[in-house]
Amino acid sequence: MKNQDNKENQEIKEISNQMQELKNEISKILVGNDDVVKWSILAVASGGNVLLEGVPGLGKTLFVNSFAKACDLKFSRIQFTPDLLPTDVIGTKIFNMKDSTFQTKKGPIFSNVILADEINRAPPKTQSSLLEAMQEKQVTIGEETYLLDKPFFVMATQNPIEQEGTYNLPEAQVDRFMFKIIVNYPSLEEEKEIMNRISTNYQYEIKKVVKKDFFEKTQKIIKDVFLDEEIQDYILEIVNKLREKNDYIEVGPSPRATIYLSIGAKANAVFDGRDYVTPDDVKEIAYNVLRHRIILSYEAMAKDVTSELVIKEAIDSIEVA
Repeated sequence: MKNQDNKENQEIKEISNQMQELKNEISKILVGNDDVVKWSILAVASGGNVLLEGVPGLGKTLFVNSFAKACDLKFSRIQFTPDLLPTDVIGTKIFNMKDSTFQTKKGPIFSNVILADEINRAPPKTQSSLLEAMQEKQVTIGEETYLLDKPFFVMATQNPIEQEGTYNLPEAQVDRFMFKIIVNYPSLEEEKEIMNRISTNYQYEIKKVVKKDFFEKTQKIIKDVFLDEEIQDYILEIVNKLREKNDYIEVGPSPRATIYLSIGAKANAVFDGRDYVTPDDVKEIAYNVLRHRIILSYEAMAKDVTSELVIKEAIDSIEVA
């Protein structure tokens, strides 16, 4: 039994080291926002999708591209626009006049890393073309269903400040993103570093840090991390607290919140080299899991009450044993 435990601990330490190395490599390209890099690694290592929100010019596209290169994965960038059609994303059937048959032309979604750039610029019909791929890791074109290559994950970006020419994401789609990560402005020192890089001949080629099978192996290890029943109850209390009807919450989080809080906390434990979850692991990823799963009331919006504030109040109100 001890040998088995030692083997598992060694595997966790190896995965932790690789996650740290991956974070450090991507951070060489993306100056600042180290937490964004870490949280994205946790989500993808757990088999989840990521929604990145931030104003233009913060390096979101560069980050996703660098992420794919460091993981040695096939990358596709889809620019979402109002005239983008579902078939432009998943593909379609094309009639071949030579032999009078329909042939499948696969779309850009047949890749490992999908950058859905400015996803809120396309209408809900087009956004919904990602639903099956994000959840079931497959795509249906006509009457045929195609399994997507592993690993597969979507990293979408959206601009929070523009209203004209944008569409709200359907709730069913928002719920399929494991994390919604806020990308903030860099600090003055970080912005100075960015300025110096752009104004000089600075070049850095991203190294391939992990192999393609890294994520499949990591997902199995993450699921084996010990989650005490008290931590489970703690997660359930947080989610249940946010489902209570009050002046600020219109709709609370779905059961996916519970699932992603537990898996995300386990991933955070592995990142830190541990085989067990603590309450701090839950708190670390709670905002990323919950902020897009709460629908605020009109009263909350009128009083400038944010999802983050509501989540903080819920967490602060629960005692941890």
